[in-house]
Amino acid sequence: MSAILKANWNYPTTVWAGPGRIAELPGACAALAIRRPLLVTDEGLREAPMVRRALALVPGGALFARVRGNPVGANIEDGLKAYRAGGHDGVIAFGGGSALDAGKVIAFMSGQTRPMWDFEDIGDWWTRADPKGIAPVIAVPTTAGTGSEVGRAGVVVNEETHQKKIIFHPQMMPRVVISDPELTVGLPPAITAATGMDAFVHCFEAYCAPGFHPLADGIALEGMRLIQAYLPRACEQGTDIEARSRMLAAASMGATAFQKGLGGVHAIAHPVGANFNTHHGLTNAVLLPYVIAYNRPAIGAQLEVIARTLDLEGEPFAAVFDWVLGFRKRLNIPHTLAEMGVPDSAADLIGREAALDPSASGNPQPADAAAYRRIFRAAVKGDLTAA
Repeated sequence: MSAILKANWNYPTTVWAGPGRIAELPGACAALAIRRPLLVTDEGLREAPMVRRALALVPGGALFARVRGNPVGANIEDGLKAYRAGGHDGVIAFGGGSALDAGKVIAFMSGQTRPMWDFEDIGDWWTRADPKGIAPVIAVPTTAGTGSEVGRAGVVVNEETHQKKIIFHPQMMPRVVISDPELTVGLPPAITAATGMDAFVHCFEAYCAPGFHPLADGIALEGMRLIQAYLPRACEQGTDIEARSRMLAAASMGATAFQKGLGGVHAIAHPVGANFNTHHGLTNAVLLPYVIAYNRPAIGAQLEVIARTLDLEGEPFAAVFDWVLGFRKRLNIPHTLAEMGVPDSAADLIGREAALDPSASGNPQPADAAAYRRIFRAAVKGDLTAA
């Protein structure tokens, strides 16, 4: 039992971790002087018992559950209307990455006068915001993947351009995170695997991103080790609270680490998700080995450390590459984008959009639209030699 005791962390924000801690939601609201919270969640959780129980804990709260799996601008606008009409004074972002992102952006926009797209993560655009207009957020993750609960941004699809945009401000970071593994127990194995692989990709890409950031590197390596050890357990025995708690921690670690940067996996996954509404974590999981193959000339030193961290034997590239393929297979992750309904005919579009994606700047091996087009086609066809 000692392995799953409750704990309070203050990095990168206040995290209340441990089983049953959702019961402390009223205390989190009180600490932030939130009396009328808007609980933001996705469409699939509208009638979920855990959402109803959370609402019952905050009598002054109301529910907004019109968030898509890949949030679009209209979801944010509808949430803002609900927030203002209800006279709310804070947001409880409750659910997977989509709900957490939407909740954070709604809270951010609640006191702004400029259009949301004016705060895209470009240069110093975030300084356009009125920091006094940012409502406090309590984040309650129900999946262990995106780590959005410890992030300072939200990803929203611009319906007009079919592009995923990152809305950023330093004060978008949730003030309190309730990281309760009991809320993830009901996740089916497929969603557990896809979200868990999302966390792994965050850690992997962050560690391989260029630049000197030893704090991010250390967190990324430990995150990968935790996922290697606990994601199969969480998939195979969904009620394993220790595994669920470790995966929640690893997800938060991935999002903390990728402050250093991401890379080609996310650069491709973002336009694929925006255009085909695919699950983000699953898309990342499918793409990972194809991007590793492309990046091989630039990540030799990093793979040596990753191989040691994961206790893999043999030549580092082959050891890590083969382990990734085997790990995906064990978790029943598809091998190709075609299996997700993504057509090869989108190659030109995806290549062009990937090269423009903010994550592309963190890829260790330089890549232009043509390179991303080639990686995408390899992932559609399942050709690991073509990337």
